[in-house]
Amino acid sequence: MKKIDVAVVGSGIGGSLFAKLNNDKNLILFEKDSNLGGCASTFKRFGHHFNTGATTFVGYEQGHILKNMFDKVGFVPDITKSNIAFRTIQNDKIVDRIKDFDEFLENLDKNYYHENNRVFWQKIKEIDEKFWQLKSVYFSKYSLIAYAKTANFVFELLKNYGFDVLVSAESFINKYLPNISKEYKAFIDAQLLITLQTTSKNATLLSMSLGLAYPFHDVFYVNKGMGNIFDDLLKDVDVRKKEEIKKILKKPYGFEVQTSKDVYFAKNVVLNSTLFDSKKLFDDKDIQKYYDKFEFNDQSAFVIYLVLNTDKKLLNHYQIILDKEIKNCISNSFFVSIANENDEKLAKNGLSVTVSTHTKAKFWNELKSESYTKYELEKDKTVNEILRNLKEKLDLKDNEISLNFSATSSSFNKYINRINCGGKAINISNITQLASAKTPFKGLYNIGDTVFAGQGWPGVALGVDVLNKEFND
Repeated sequence: MKKIDVAVVGSGIGGSLFAKLNNDKNLILFEKDSNLGGCASTFKRFGHHFNTGATTFVGYEQGHILKNMFDKVGFVPDITKSNIAFRTIQNDKIVDRIKDFDEFLENLDKNYYHENNRVFWQKIKEIDEKFWQLKSVYFSKYSLIAYAKTANFVFELLKNYGFDVLVSAESFINKYLPNISKEYKAFIDAQLLITLQTTSKNATLLSMSLGLAYPFHDVFYVNKGMGNIFDDLLKDVDVRKKEEIKKILKKPYGFEVQTSKDVYFAKNVVLNSTLFDSKKLFDDKDIQKYYDKFEFNDQSAFVIYLVLNTDKKLLNHYQIILDKEIKNCISNSFFVSIANENDEKLAKNGLSVTVSTHTKAKFWNELKSESYTKYELEKDKTVNEILRNLKEKLDLKDNEISLNFSATSSSFNKYINRINCGGKAINISNITQLASAKTPFKGLYNIGDTVFAGQGWPGVALGVDVLNKEFND
């Protein structure tokens, strides 16, 4: 049995960042799949490469957590700055989410005019800017020191934001954008569903501000696919691809980690699995009871992958907002990521495109169990509706799409071992139950999009930063 200091389970954003930061230790990163990155990976199928999720890369700029973290380990990602973070298209309304505030506001007013637009969006921008200037961002539990540091963070939040911390997103919208049009509200909520996994109905003002303001930062296109970041970042880390964790047994001074290939003894285990999926790895009743506290998040992604052969000049990212919910989904919008035409990997023999929207995880799993034929039939209905709207909004012809296939929660479970994709929303009702990376069990930690601070590269990186400080103090 090989003895190691740290076993990191899963190469998603959290696991990969933590592994790189602690590469000086006797550490192994285990990944079930042949591709690194989890929900943010890049895979090859039918001779083409595709990003697993339709997404942007943000947070790599001076003073922000991701840039600081990459600088610390001496890593420079292969990325290209985007002039337009993404373009929203809703009926005849087109708004480009760009960094320049006044230019964005001018475009917004032409499409969704409201006399308080400047006041509303200026407040959103200021709240976001304040957050990234906070010095004591921290959230942890299960020790007096952890609670003290967390209390210090809460104090800093209150000092900077006052009662704004307690304000709901919906009440803020009603106050500053009274009588907001249905289309305008859908414009806001569609963006929040992408960034926060929820809408303004359940979000806080702070989370809404972070979710809406990210295009005011530098946003990038990742050359050769999002997975390229993980491949480059982890070059000198001991990574075991296609080695799945089967069971983790709690021992007096650590954990016995049983994989599909070997058995290890680890003093520490860092799980990049979701909180509600972690229980199945353990036999220990106390650990199982701990993970039972976290409810399963029945939200996932419905994703279409396609190859586009066209001479049209297209942006890298679009969000298409429809008038009603998409068939078999819980969203009226979908997000589109299109390869840069000069990308040597994603634009080889056609542009790689990933289209994603929100759906229920259990729906697809139960449907597939009930009837594979019906499962495929319902998938086709959803694909056809999305593709019809995609072609209409981007003025594409049938013959310009040379290949398409789709993925549901069942697909994600097969390849990356999770049926929900996109994390769990942090909202007003569950903020007090937010999980920290640290667990009550010595040497056992969770990281990723279901613990503090949640979604996307910046959110997960914040959680990694907190864990890294705790782990090395």
